[in-house]
Amino acid sequence: MSNYKIAEITHLGIGLSPLADAFAGTVYSDVINMKDFGKCRFIVAGGVGATGTSLFTVEACDDTVPTNVSAVPFHYRQHSSNDVGGTLTAATASGFTNTAGADRLITIEVDSGALLASGYGYVRLKAVEQTDSPVLGTVLFELCDPKATGTALTQTALT
Repeated sequence: MSNYKIAEITHLGIGLSPLADAFAGTVYSDVINMKDFGKCRFIVAGGVGATGTSLFTVEACDDTVPTNVSAVPFHYRQHSSNDVGGTLTAATASGFTNTAGADRLITIEVDSGALLASGYGYVRLKAVEQTDSPVLGTVLFELCDPKATGTALTQTALT
C-alpha cells in the first residue's frame, strides 16, 4: 500500500461551472496551464437531459486568451452509469460525439506530449452541441503527473 495522498500528486479545478444547459451551442472550458504537469483529465458530468449530445475536442492553446489553438488527439471513456467505465478509446484531433443519456460521466485525458507538435503549453476542452436538448452539466479538470512536487499543486493552473 502506498503512502501518497491523491491531493499531493494531482491538481483539481472547475473548468466549466455547472449550468442548466451547459453544452448549448459551442462552449469551452477554462484554459489550463500544463507546464508543471504531464497529463490533464477533463471530467464531464451530466445530470438531467437524456437526449443532448456534443462533439468534444481538445485544443492546445498558446496562452490563456487563447490567441492560437490547435486540436490534439486524446483518450476518452464514456461511463455507462455514474461509476462504471466503458472502454478507454483513442480519439483523433477531430474528437468524438458522446452517447446521449442522463446521469452520464465522460473522462477525457490528454498527455502533454500531444501538445508538442503545436509548441503550446495550455489546453482546453471544446464542446459543440450536436443534438439540441438541454443537459445539466459541468466540467472539472484534474492535472496529474506533476513534474515537481510542492508549489505546482497549490498554485492556480488557470493563468
